[in-house]
Amino acid sequence: MAKFQPSVGGWYKNMETSETFEVVALADDGMNIEIQYFEGEVTELESETWAELVLSPLPPPEDWSGPFDDLEPEEIEIDGSAHGLRRNNPLDELE
Repeated sequence: MAKFQPSVGGWYKNMETSETFEVVALADDGMNIEIQYFEGEVTELESETWAELVLSPLPPPEDWSGPFDDLEPEEIEIDGSAHGLRRNNPLDELE
């Protein structure tokens, strides 16, 4: 049973499946929790489902590139931001 209240930006490990995910959004009514798995898949959980999970809190992963594995190196730039990712501005390519 989940002992932790979901918080946006919090990372958790599902102890039953070993999957790691980040809470990316909470519904205003508190009934739905949007999560993103390390590999990039986004899904929504109902608060009742969250309460049934066996979770362990985790620090954010050092390797933030999981959801971006399909990007080429020239498509991203390291800039010191929270996720270390800055997408190229498509307007820079216009003449």
